[in-house]
Amino acid sequence: MNSTRLELLAPARNADIAIDAILCGADAVYIGAPSFGARAAAGNSVADIARAAEFAHRFDARTYVTMNTIVYDHEIPAVESLVRELYDAGADALIVQDMAYLRMQLPPIALHASTQCDTRTPARAAMLEKAGFSQIVLARELTLDEIRAVRAATTAPLEAFVHGALCVSYSGDCHAGFMAMGRSANRGECPQMCRLPYRLCDASGRDLAPERHYLSLRDMNRINLLADMADAGISSFKIEGRLKDAAYVRSTVAAYSAALDSVAASSSGRYIRASHGRSNAGFIPDVAKVFNRGYTSYFLDTPRREPGHIASMASPKNTGERIGTVLSCRGKVLTARLNTALHNGDGLGYFGTDGRFSGFRLNKIEGNRLFAPSELRIAPGTPLYRNADKAYTDAVASARPQRSIALHMQLRSIDDKRIALSISDERGNAVECVTESLHEQANTPQADARRRTLERLGGTIYHLESLDDRLAGRFVAASALTALRRDTLDALDSAQRARYSYDRRRPCMLESDDMAGITTTYHDNVANTLASEVYTAAGATVAERAAEVERPNGETRVMTTRYCLRRELGACLRTSSAKRLPSPLYLCAPGIRYRLDFDCAACEMHVVAERPSPVPSGRQPIS
Repeated sequence: MNSTRLELLAPARNADIAIDAILCGADAVYIGAPSFGARAAAGNSVADIARAAEFAHRFDARTYVTMNTIVYDHEIPAVESLVRELYDAGADALIVQDMAYLRMQLPPIALHASTQCDTRTPARAAMLEKAGFSQIVLARELTLDEIRAVRAATTAPLEAFVHGALCVSYSGDCHAGFMAMGRSANRGECPQMCRLPYRLCDASGRDLAPERHYLSLRDMNRINLLADMADAGISSFKIEGRLKDAAYVRSTVAAYSAALDSVAASSSGRYIRASHGRSNAGFIPDVAKVFNRGYTSYFLDTPRREPGHIASMASPKNTGERIGTVLSCRGKVLTARLNTALHNGDGLGYFGTDGRFSGFRLNKIEGNRLFAPSELRIAPGTPLYRNADKAYTDAVASARPQRSIALHMQLRSIDDKRIALSISDERGNAVECVTESLHEQANTPQADARRRTLERLGGTIYHLESLDDRLAGRFVAASALTALRRDTLDALDSAQRARYSYDRRRPCMLESDDMAGITTTYHDNVANTLASEVYTAAGATVAERAAEVERPNGETRVMTTRYCLRRELGACLRTSSAKRLPSPLYLCAPGIRYRLDFDCAACEMHVVAERPSPVPSGRQPIS
């Protein structure tokens, strides 16, 4: 039986976090290039990417580089030059959105289709595979049945998000930030319009509900659904969070790695992990204690038209876990009914009478009396939350994650003048080194001493799994055995570097009628002449360019989302027992007015800017 390799794909803000992720059990990391990544604040030097890749490859883990912005014509030479540097640095693949990469002059580095490619359908996935993409990131919104349909239509590995922040719009099809502020999510500058507070209004501007964060979603958590996703066809499980700190990455990777190990262990060989090595994070991970807005499995296992609990309307912040209720508040001292132990330095928070979430650092605790650094005004009965557990954070920060490769050694005589040490490992490498050692008979048993010498592997990534010592009573000086161990390990490292296998670029096999009947709009993000050529050569008509190069006039659909505000509020138009809200509905904020259109047949919501906003500066036309 051929086993499917399951890949845990972790975010890395920088090379140090990438190494942390690998040590904690990631099979691959994704890290931002110096430029052209969808998180402009998470760029890294080519040298740092090379350092991360070199470390990852020791465990057969992969390093993917995000270059998933749309590209302007004048930037293409710089992109090509940067890709050549990344290829030479050992990057395993590029995660890209722009179809221009299919026509650039590039080395044979593998291309992965970013979530910004907005892959919602089997037809879209099949087209991307035919175009030469080695791995396809699916839209976060897909159900298990929809994933199965994509799997049936493609052979390329499928990647899906399992944890972290959710975009309310289909990724790659959010134009709200650019249209309102000139900051494009497709250019790595998302201003997070979905996290703003809005008023829910009718057509006349009358408020229908209090100001809330109506477009702010909870965070994804699918840690208990990994087996279902694997069975549906997912082989790469992606944690979101390329701006997150090391503690977040350590915690989520360690938790999901353990869960993925359980999936593999219970699969009777159907699944194995994609990389090698035994990880020990050095702490017990708990995803409830890292940044989150409350969790949802999103639409993976939930019927689309049932009322959901998807949004985090009260606050877009990390509110944390509820730990008690305020009994009284006098100055800097709270008295509370608590359901868990607290520690000095914990971060606590509460919702005030204005509905806003506020927080403070716990200076001291005496029984159920909590001491804040400044005076507070909190009404009795107010729920209290902990969004920073200092004891847990300290445990994660002080841990020294380790990951090691199992070695099998054999020590044997060649003749009266030479001995040999053979080492094989779980990665598939096998080496042997020989050293001179005149045959002398020992006066005392030597096996235990030789084992102690050979298993001194501190400072390496190895641990001794087994030793077949065939020297019997032959004496070997400890210094000679130490040198032999060192030389053989050096040879093993060299063998791994030589044996490591890269996934190389697939050829583009698109034919002249593969996109026949398609007419592009600004939703297709065609931003340069090379991307335009890809579409037209495959039979499409390029009618509109990306919004960033040809700004839409008049009414503009700035988001399309499977999240439905009516359904979230219990006012689904397809449910007869639902409460009623007028039509149309509007979300309003200072300088912003969005109309909400509801496509009940597709069970989607469209967020529409009715009037064009001023043209932002810095617009880049196609040359």
